[in-house]
Amino acid sequence: MTSPSFSRNRISSIDLLRGLVMVIMAIDHVRDFFYDHAFEHDPLDLQTTYPALYFTRWITHFCAPVFLLLAGTSGYLMGLKRTKKQLSAFLIKRGFWLIFVEIVLIALAVSFNPFYNAIIFQVIWATGISMVILGLMVRLPFTVIFITGIIIVFGHNLLDYPEAANAGHIGFWWDLIHHGKFTVYEITRNHVLVIAYAFLPWTGIMLMGYCMGKLFEPSMDPARRKKILLSIGTGLIILFLIIRSVNHYGDPVPWTVQRNTLFTFFSFINVNKYPPSLMYVCILIGPALIFLALAEHIKGKLASAITIFGRVPFFYYVVHFYLIHTLSFIAMMLSGLSAKDIWVINFPFRPPFGYNLWVVYLVWILVLTIMYFLCKKYNQYKSTHHYWWLSYL
Repeated sequence: MTSPSFSRNRISSIDLLRGLVMVIMAIDHVRDFFYDHAFEHDPLDLQTTYPALYFTRWITHFCAPVFLLLAGTSGYLMGLKRTKKQLSAFLIKRGFWLIFVEIVLIALAVSFNPFYNAIIFQVIWATGISMVILGLMVRLPFTVIFITGIIIVFGHNLLDYPEAANAGHIGFWWDLIHHGKFTVYEITRNHVLVIAYAFLPWTGIMLMGYCMGKLFEPSMDPARRKKILLSIGTGLIILFLIIRSVNHYGDPVPWTVQRNTLFTFFSFINVNKYPPSLMYVCILIGPALIFLALAEHIKGKLASAITIFGRVPFFYYVVHFYLIHTLSFIAMMLSGLSAKDIWVINFPFRPPFGYNLWVVYLVWILVLTIMYFLCKKYNQYKSTHHYWWLSYL
């Protein structure tokens, strides 16, 4: 059998999967800015949601864990060309750079508020701090990194019990490390920090992604890699079905019988993202590994277009936020509202207008079309220039 497809030493199946989750991610952010009552009702709330809205939100759960997993894998593959010392230094510097980007660029993109009254620690923060931790750990034996990742992913839900005993009131540092569910902390009278992504469980996912990189070494037999990915992916899904059915561990919110079979199924798969539970990891990473196993030789125009996004994920992530918010601002002005109508000091990203779900999907397609041409241009530039700073973008 042949090795996985490479393009300038990039593995096409990884870029394709990463590009796919970037595409899916955009629908969630478009929904935030364009859907009617987007911030009034949780789309996963079984008392207020409906099937199309539920799946529009639920499908985007794949994005963050796959993104962190593949970031870890990319770290391992970078290490094939660097010494441990060089890899460690790169990961630590890039991690701190990502944290800076979250605080400065993403906070501004979400709010369009130059006074930064609200800063949210989201997925880029979680990726950054996890990358710093990985950078500190890469000098350790591979087995230590693997065991640490396993313990975090499979064991961190033990912390749910003391959290529940304290009714979720566990303080800033615990929120930052494990519990944070959009917990708001006042920095000054007019500035707040919102902890959306507690980093420990996400770090576990990145460590496992780093270890998965071993499967993509050039010496790995493709047939063996495919078999291993299929086995682990299927095993995670089976593990989800077993543990979720028992309904006692692996997710802080148990599923319950609902008004009909469909909504009971919704409850069963409605796993906790903040922080990512074991059940969340199993049901989302499992299918992702199966996709990786089957996607090594996928070709075609659509796959090529999606792969473009996966080759420049950081550029895509930052720019697509500014694009979506700009389109939202234009739509707001066309509807007769002014900037001050939506500008709230702590949460300036809540537009007081919105559209039906089908409009959200039309805007999503427009965003993807614009982003494709921007990403294609940037990917061409990155492929033909070799400045050191491009490795951070």
